[in-house]
Amino acid sequence: MNHTLETIEKRSSTRGYTPEALSDTELEALLRAGLQAPTATNRQEIHFTVLKGDNPLLEEIESEKNKLRNLTAPEHNFYYEAPAVILLSAEEGFRWSRVDTGIAVENISLAAESMGLGSLIIGCIYDALRGEKRDYFAKALKLPENYNFVIAIAAGHKAVEKVPHTFDAGRQITYL
Repeated sequence: MNHTLETIEKRSSTRGYTPEALSDTELEALLRAGLQAPTATNRQEIHFTVLKGDNPLLEEIESEKNKLRNLTAPEHNFYYEAPAVILLSAEEGFRWSRVDTGIAVENISLAAESMGLGSLIIGCIYDALRGEKRDYFAKALKLPENYNFVIAIAAGHKAVEKVPHTFDAGRQITYL
């Protein structure tokens, strides 16, 4: 089996990280993987906002998420204490932005796995960043004008291992 297929097969969501920060080289490699993702009509409309795991904005986002979901003191924050969180935002109104950011976040996830790092693709903060505090968070996160949050990914050195999920190809695939 080739390296790419092995990486896809091994990759699973990481929900536990060591306190070790990502090196600049590791972080740049992840961002480059995201930037190299294809975008519809080569629009390149994705913006990447990088936050260290101790950034106070992450606590504010966590608080807003918990408020909207009526959660009190969950066991872990939404990024499972990862040392880095990358928020992907995209141009408002561009029809393919959600697809494009999905491709970019998967590139980052697979790059992390290939580097021996863990990652967690995050959608649970969508309502917090797109709700009544949307403008506040957009300004605090320095999103470009007319850009909206779409998806995020946490990354770091794995503190836990998880067996990748199984699937039922017979149920999930139709050949015509």
